Amino acid sequence: MKHILTLLAIFAVLHGQTLAADKPNIIFILADDLGIGNVGCYGSDNYKTPQIDKLAAEGTRFTHCFTAALCGPSRAMIMTGRYAFRNGSSNQDACMVMPNKELQLARLFKSAGYDTSFIGKWGQLPGDPDEAGFDDYLRFNGSGVYWSRKPEKLEKYLVNGKEQELGMKEYMPDLMHNRAMRFLKASQDKPFFLYYSLVHVHGDIQPTPDSAADSKDLFGDNILYMDKLVGKLVAELDALKLREKTLILFMGDNGTGKGQTPLSTISGRSLSGMKGSMLECGGLVPMIANWPGKTPAGKVSADLVDSSDFLTTFAALSGGSLPPNTIFDGHSIAPLLRGESGTPREWVFNQLAAMWYVRDANWKLNEKNELYDMSEAPFAEKLVTGDHPARTKLAAVLTKLNPAGGIPDSGDGTGRHANKDKKKKGEELMKKPEATPQTPLTKEEQERAAKFDKLDEAKAGKITRDYYTTHQSDAAAAAERFDKYDSDKDGLVSREEYILKGKVAKK
Repeated sequence: MKHILTLLAIFAVLHGQTLAADKPNIIFILADDLGIGNVGCYGSDNYKTPQIDKLAAEGTRFTHCFTAALCGPSRAMIMTGRYAFRNGSSNQDACMVMPNKELQLARLFKSAGYDTSFIGKWGQLPGDPDEAGFDDYLRFNGSGVYWSRKPEKLEKYLVNGKEQELGMKEYMPDLMHNRAMRFLKASQDKPFFLYYSLVHVHGDIQPTPDSAADSKDLFGDNILYMDKLVGKLVAELDALKLREKTLILFMGDNGTGKGQTPLSTISGRSLSGMKGSMLECGGLVPMIANWPGKTPAGKVSADLVDSSDFLTTFAALSGGSLPPNTIFDGHSIAPLLRGESGTPREWVFNQLAAMWYVRDANWKLNEKNELYDMSEAPFAEKLVTGDHPARTKLAAVLTKLNPAGGIPDSGDGTGRHANKDKKKKGEELMKKPEATPQTPLTKEEQERAAKFDKLDEAKAGKITRDYYTTHQSDAAAAAERFDKYDSDKDGLVSREEYILKGKVAKK
């Protein structure tokens, strides 16, 4: 019998499979707008995070983890394992109409036999978590949902498709924590994946249940409360005797928000960049890995990581499968997480709108062919003119990636919004579904407006060809209709184009 089991193990390894006993539970904690200057173990001057620091002390802290500089594009890269010029998520609005098939994260874990749950912020991704493969979910709309402020306007959220209201005395981060703990208990006897997408510390910053009535530092209060919830989660894993079976990854989704940057210093120095910026700390984020007995304890890794790496890493750890004939940009860090030697990345790529850069350990080259010396990062980056070997090396990487040849950015250039000229065409329709700027809608057009609103689940005011055809019974006929409706041939059908069947008056 022993020989048979050995042969089975060898067979599994040869075929790239992960035996059930080796499959870790994985909890991916994504903080919102938390930069390196807000975390104690990264040297923050003004903010304390003892529980997160403990995860780092008992695990591995990464000093060069990069992601997109805004929430939507960052989350899209995590979910798809693909760069924005491939998945079409180069701006906040584009993420919401990205084809659902791009969202591979939960599907990967389902293919490996995992229970899956999504808890928290989802609104900048298409559809709902169950449509992307999650078994269980609690999601709220937008960002920064902490309390309901008015009894007559309670915050809404969804639990597995059922709309709920956040009571006046309920605190969304606590409600999310309780839902996460419920999932851990229900799934403790099989491998599980929990995507825990925190409210903290996105604005509008509000008092926490622990804030003093006269608190002068609500942002600090929120960081401490988030840290407290991380500690409670770890304590629950200990109580369930799941700690050694569970890999915890903690990460920020982009840099610190603009309003908090003045105090987000390290060793008395301001950082270069913030949320929404293509400077270093727009996309450089805290990332900590903790897997007792596997991930090296007390290690600080300078290996380059970007957020496309998580999907590839999770495939290696879980034994799950990814679609063939699809380009995935990730580089697995599974060996490092297991305490083994691996081959680190030579460079990372980052994009927002039609801005991008490729960065290695010492240099950064952007879409304008500007080369920066990063030896003083994260505090400064120095422009280098003239010929330089680093310019040649990084230019070759950009030539191979060819981001300019991918899906073009459809936004206004900042990464935050849709193109204002395109958006203006239908903005009156979006404000007043019953009328166009010129004439009232006919009965048929009102019915089409209602159909569009039902179809447009992301409330983005536009839909992609792929999304439209996959939501119709006859995909071929739907594709023909879409091409007819798409009057400006931008690859998207707006609300106005849909209502008027593409016969939109030119402005």
